[in-house]
Amino acid sequence: MRHPFLMVVLLFSVFSQHSMAQEADVTPEKYTAHNKGKFYIFWGGNRESYSKSDITFKGEDYNFTLHDVEAHDKPKGWHVDYINPARMTIPQTNLRIGYFITDKYNISIGVDHMKYVMYQDRAVDYTGYYQNQGTYGETLPNGQVLLTEDFLTFEHTDGLNYVNTEFSRVDDISKLFTIGNTDKFQINLTEGVGAGILYPKTNAKVLGMQRHDDFHISGYGVSAKVGLNFTFFKYFFLQTELKGGYINMNDIRTTHNAADRASQEFFFLQRVIAFGGIFRI
Repeated sequence: MRHPFLMVVLLFSVFSQHSMAQEADVTPEKYTAHNKGKFYIFWGGNRESYSKSDITFKGEDYNFTLHDVEAHDKPKGWHVDYINPARMTIPQTNLRIGYFITDKYNISIGVDHMKYVMYQDRAVDYTGYYQNQGTYGETLPNGQVLLTEDFLTFEHTDGLNYVNTEFSRVDDISKLFTIGNTDKFQINLTEGVGAGILYPKTNAKVLGMQRHDDFHISGYGVSAKVGLNFTFFKYFFLQTELKGGYINMNDIRTTHNAADRASQEFFFLQRVIAFGGIFRI
């Protein structure tokens, strides 16, 4: 060959162009493509609904059950207390910390700080006995009592604390919405199941006796949830959840007398909006 130098230059040029073309075809892997090894934390607020509940009160000289008692939550709405460090435990809140053991599955621990307030001044059926019947303005015909404040106040407002562990699955559904760059915006579907203990601070005044009003492990709960997770710029997210469950509280402290106890069981439905972050350490 008369011009070996030109041949070398030509071969080098072809090789370089081929290499550059291959590099151009390789797209850097997105941060949101894999979750395994990531931690997350979120904080938010909730609203609750409760099923009717039979509540039994027992003591040294009384044992009675109120049937089909109704209760409600105690919301604060959109309030600065949710982000005020000195008061952020006062509203109905959710705190959760989790870790992804695979790309799709994570385990977490959290506290659902709910509030449960019995409706006052409603007529309910009752069975059993207690002393001084009729002295609290509560007596009604047909085996019913009126839930006057002198007769009974009953709430878990500091609160109905469900301390639980969850096992959850997360699926990226961004393609359903034609979202290309999930590092900028990603939509995930999440489902999970959980179980834990109830650690309420119950505010109860039974038959005019002084309340106990201290934290106490009162029972257990199980739950299931489904939600949507909206992740922004890799690390930040908004998460909405619907969570339903069953609560059994068989050891509720009501007064300073250790013999005084209450028990109840009910179902709940919780709606959650939370903000959080996801990251690798």
